[in-house]
Amino acid sequence: MNEKAAGTGTTRSTAESDAGQGAGTTSASGAPDAADDGSARPSERRSGRIVMRHDAAERIGKPAATEDEQFLERQPAKRPEFVDSDPWRALRILAEFVEGFDALAAVGPAVTIFGSARMGAGTSQYELAREIARKLAASGFAIITGGGPGIMEAANRGCREGGGLSVGCNIELPHEQGLNAYVDLGVEFRYFFARKTMFVKYADAFVIMPGGFGTLDELFESLTLIQTGKVRDFPVILVGRAYWQGLIDWMRAVQLPAGAIAESDIDLLKLTDDPDEVVSIVRAYAARGHDDIPAESEIR
Repeated sequence: MNEKAAGTGTTRSTAESDAGQGAGTTSASGAPDAADDGSARPSERRSGRIVMRHDAAERIGKPAATEDEQFLERQPAKRPEFVDSDPWRALRILAEFVEGFDALAAVGPAVTIFGSARMGAGTSQYELAREIARKLAASGFAIITGGGPGIMEAANRGCREGGGLSVGCNIELPHEQGLNAYVDLGVEFRYFFARKTMFVKYADAFVIMPGGFGTLDELFESLTLIQTGKVRDFPVILVGRAYWQGLIDWMRAVQLPAGAIAESDIDLLKLTDDPDEVVSIVRAYAARGHDDIPAESEIR
């Protein structure tokens, strides 16, 4: 059976039209990636909970910019159009919180693991994150990550191997979209601030693997929340002495003498290379029970 391709005047077989209906991406050269069965996969773009393949984005007039980019855009020469849509945007933000809370409320004891998306399988950091997650999962903890590649994939993979619940809180980005294959429970987010709330609210500890700006952002946001009393004083564990020691040395040499931080602030960080020590720190904290901490102090 043939059908007419929209807007071209040419015909193609139904089999051609139906090919590649599963998830897929376009390679850097512009050619579709190959599916497992050898057929071509269509290009794919996600926007929140919307999946657009082929030319669907153009057909429905979907802007190329991400939601965060539109939200932060400024047009001083005229009244920006997004200002008039903020009430609707506020509802989308509320929906992200509601759906995130609903999905993660029953996860139970959990550890959030952060790290670079660029350190892939076969690297020492990938394998270390995988081992840590596997041991934490075997100790009864769910693992929460950003759901992407690299260290995030390693942690979700190790969690699956350890028999734990593997959670991914994914973010809409121009690149690096889609949940890795080892996520059991995934939640998609448009906004970083909604996503980061989930990382903090449902974690009993943070494990920070080597990473870039995103990892640093998550590290210092967690420290700020603890320092200001917005969340309970849960463990923040830096894994990789060679990677993180210079940062701690700078804090002691520059920030501490300047009076910008206190010694107790530096003590919020635990530094180790040992997966068993990571598990020991997390288990010791979880065993405390936290009965003396009011529930409303977790997220205020």
